Amino acid sequence: QLQLVESGGGLVQPGGSLRISCAASGLNVDHYFIGWFRQGPGKEREGVSCIRPGGSTVTYADSVKGRFTISRDSDNNAVYLGMNSVQPEDTAAYYCAASTSGCINSATSSRWRTWGQGIQVTVSS
Repeated sequence: QLQLVESGGGLVQPGGSLRISCAASGLNVDHYFIGWFRQGPGKEREGVSCIRPGGSTVTYADSVKGRFTISRDSDNNAVYLGMNSVQPEDTAAYYCAASTSGCINSATSSRWRTWGQGIQVTVSS
C-alpha cells in the first residue's frame, strides 16, 4: 500500500525557517516524482515544488523560488521541503504527492497516485 506521511509543520515567525518532511512507505522515493503542494485558506491547492527520480532535477513555483528547497533522502525514504524567509502568504496546509508519470502542476490530476494527509504551516508573529 502506497503511503505518504507529512510531518514537521507548525507555527513560524515571518522571516523564519522550517523544514517539513514527507515519509514514504510502499514506494521508493528514488523511483517516483514527488511533489509538494499547498492550500491556503479559501484558495485552490497549488504546486510548490517537485523532484524527479533518478537525479536531482527540481522545479519550484515562482512564489517560492530562492526561498524553498526540495531534497530527497534515499536512506530514510523521505523527501523534505526546506522553507526559508517565510511570509504570512506561505501559511497553508502542505501536502506531498507521488507520481510515476511526471511533475504535474495540477493537483487534480489522476496521475498523482497517492497523497499525504497534509500538515499545517502557519506564518505569524
